[in-house]
Amino acid sequence: MGLTIGVDIGGTKIAAGVVDEEGNILSTFKVPTPSTPDGIVDAIASAVEGARAGHEIVGVGIGAAGYVDRQRSTVYFAPNIDWRQEPLKEKVEARVGLPIVVENDANAAAWGEYRFGGGKGHRNVICITLGTGLGGGIIIGNKLRRGHFGVAAEFGHIRMVPDGLLCGCGSQGCWEQYASGRALVRYARQRANATPENAEILLGYGDGTPEGIEGKHISMAARQGDPVAVDSYRELARWAGAGLADLASLFDPSAFIIGGGLSDEGELVLDPIRKSYKRWLVGSNWRPVAEVVAAQLGNKAGLVGAADLARQPDPVM
Repeated sequence: MGLTIGVDIGGTKIAAGVVDEEGNILSTFKVPTPSTPDGIVDAIASAVEGARAGHEIVGVGIGAAGYVDRQRSTVYFAPNIDWRQEPLKEKVEARVGLPIVVENDANAAAWGEYRFGGGKGHRNVICITLGTGLGGGIIIGNKLRRGHFGVAAEFGHIRMVPDGLLCGCGSQGCWEQYASGRALVRYARQRANATPENAEILLGYGDGTPEGIEGKHISMAARQGDPVAVDSYRELARWAGAGLADLASLFDPSAFIIGGGLSDEGELVLDPIRKSYKRWLVGSNWRPVAEVVAAQLGNKAGLVGAADLARQPDPVM
């Protein structure tokens, strides 16, 4: 099928990369992320033009943080960009003269991991991204399952706790309020405030106050055995594992792939997630249990996945 370009829209930069059929990134081009919706469209086009120099390109895949229609064309709604019914495919195609595919960014990352990372060798995988929030993707029978309207796998907004914590989406008790980077920081600050004597290492990394604790401090302190930091990871893992058990009841995958920034902590977060998952999985002592593995592509997954989706004629259902 030839070379394609994947585009990753970040909060500070937009990255475009030329990707071959084996998932290798051959070249990249980055531009700053503008503050306006039309400016972002122009920046995507600039990044694509910069990346394609010297390459014969057959298509472009764009990963967008938002709800994308089944036709892989229009962004229904983007929470961090003022896109509402945005015809992104049409606009970018008009600027670059190449076929465009638009995909939800978490779906693109899931597809990248399935094809070239932690999901290789599996037909049925569920990908979870544990970052500032919680996202994911569903691959069943070697196909990316996006639902009838194209907006499936918004795992972060499954309601885990009726009338629970208020979420940015406007609902209450969403999973990402209990299993995400934001949740981890909240757990650590609450525990450090309640028992500062158990958080001496953790508090030493910040400004000495619970309010000064950041995610990186929790990681460093946990690796040194700080009780509050370790317990905060366990609390996050308890909720993450419970959610995986529910997803196993729905999809019965052979593997869960854990990506996002928190997966960079390796076994510090994966081991307690596995234990929680098995604890909450119905019949876990008598049935096969899906693997829980770390993503392998890191922050390249979305770009690589979007590029690969651009060469897939109909990989979604």
